[in-house]
Amino acid sequence: MTESMSLAILVAGAILLLLFLRSFVRIVPQNEAFVVERLGKYNRTLLAGFHITVPVLERVAYKHSLKEFAVDVASQQAITRDNVPLSIDGVLYMKIMDPRSASYGVDNLNFAITQLAQTSMRAEIGKLTLDDTFESRENINARVTNAIDEASETWGTKVLRYEVKDISPPASILEEMEKQMGAERERRVAVTTSEGYRQAQINQAEGDKQAQVLRAQGVAEAMTIEATARAEAIGRISQAINQEGGTAAVAQQLAEQYVDAFEKLAREGTVALIPADGSDVSGMVAKAISAYGSLKTQMDTTITPTGI
Repeated sequence: MTESMSLAILVAGAILLLLFLRSFVRIVPQNEAFVVERLGKYNRTLLAGFHITVPVLERVAYKHSLKEFAVDVASQQAITRDNVPLSIDGVLYMKIMDPRSASYGVDNLNFAITQLAQTSMRAEIGKLTLDDTFESRENINARVTNAIDEASETWGTKVLRYEVKDISPPASILEEMEKQMGAERERRVAVTTSEGYRQAQINQAEGDKQAQVLRAQGVAEAMTIEATARAEAIGRISQAINQEGGTAAVAQQLAEQYVDAFEKLAREGTVALIPADGSDVSGMVAKAISAYGSLKTQMDTTITPTGI
């Protein structure tokens, strides 16, 4: 019985010792701050680490986290400059910089910050039109952040940023916006189609132009080649004529072409062209040779003075 009572007394003493130690030993976690009051008055701020307080006289009145934290800003109604009602909500990111001011500067810090964020957002939305609210979210966030940060400085907090989560206009406005976007899409399609047609016409015109140029170049080159070949043929014929027996060969060729020409007219023509002495082939040949001789004599007479 004595041993049991001794053990009980020992345990009770240990518990009382722990309670006594707990009453004046304070261990503050990292990124936290404890506000200590002495006889109900602010005394000091305890940061991370081991601290000793005076029992009964001192107490930890407030505990604050020094980490960045988010505060949800509930949805609210705001009216734009062009009198369009909007339902808008957001989230606020902040951090306590002065635990003493955060403890004694405001009664409920989160509630005060939320109300300040809502009033600042309504004020900023009232300066903008409906289109501006959708196009200038970054500007809205920056303006609201600056407005809240200036007002909350006395509360020992630093507003890091404000983000608009959702902007919801009335159903009628949404319907009008959908119609407007549909019309804009149709306009873009029409512009794209017309631009494509225009470019296709330009490409076709350029292609036709290049084709005509190439055809003209082809015809010119063909004519040049043909003229060159004909000039070369005439030159060779001229050389052949000046050689021995050349005159007789030319006369024979002329006679053959003369006869072939009349044969072709008789076979293909619808009008019969018959020479006066068509039955005398040898006479026809003789006339061709005689005509060639007269032409050669005339050309020799014309060329000889020039050569002299």
